Amino acid sequence: MTPKMGVYNRVVQIEYAQIIRSLMYLMNCTRPDIAYAVGRLSRYTQSPNQDHWTVVRRVLKYLRGTINYGLCFSGFPSFLERFSDANWILDSDEMKPTSGYVFILVGSAVSWKSDKQTCITRSIMEAKFIVLEKASSEVEWLRNLLVDIPLWMRPTLSVSIRCDSQITIAKAKSKIFNGKYMHIRLRHNIVQQLLETGVISLEFVRSKLNLADHLTKSLNKKLVEETSRRMGLMPITEVNSGGNPTY
Repeated sequence: MTPKMGVYNRVVQIEYAQIIRSLMYLMNCTRPDIAYAVGRLSRYTQSPNQDHWTVVRRVLKYLRGTINYGLCFSGFPSFLERFSDANWILDSDEMKPTSGYVFILVGSAVSWKSDKQTCITRSIMEAKFIVLEKASSEVEWLRNLLVDIPLWMRPTLSVSIRCDSQITIAKAKSKIFNGKYMHIRLRHNIVQQLLETGVISLEFVRSKLNLADHLTKSLNKKLVEETSRRMGLMPITEVNSGGNPTY
């Protein structure tokens, strides 16, 4: 590699990292719909190739077409809901699953995350179980925040966590712990304590209705639009014409 080529690659890498930082800021503030794509792209900031640049341009094109989108708060339901999901290993380059969760309050997303798990799991059940425990601190923080709001109802209801794996829910509620799952025992204890104290409740939801689905895998345009609307993300022009919702 010539010195000029090395300098060029360094400039390209810096430009890529700057774009990713800007996208992450937007994603964290108001755009949960790009969380999965940006999360994947952020893994290659040290050595982006042409394929990564192609996806970056696609994300920017999508944002340009949805520049008038914002989070709409309809005012109901007035209790927290959390959807969680995890994918299984999609290809040989991915040794760890991707987790995703989103909290819904008064008709809109208020907290969301999509990231790669820090440990290797041996089954999709384990991957989904890790997501259940992963947001426990977020659950407690959001509940405490609601308690501190003067006009909010009291007592704060338990947070309904929707999961599309019945076996994961059964494992979370089970008092029997198999030695095969010793590596997730601490997580199991945390989830059980939250269940017993009424901080959370677990409910099954079909995959097609799981709002966290788009945080763990890429979806087609139609599903992205449907999921975005169910998270309260829609054109501001529609919100203004409707009258009541705020954004």
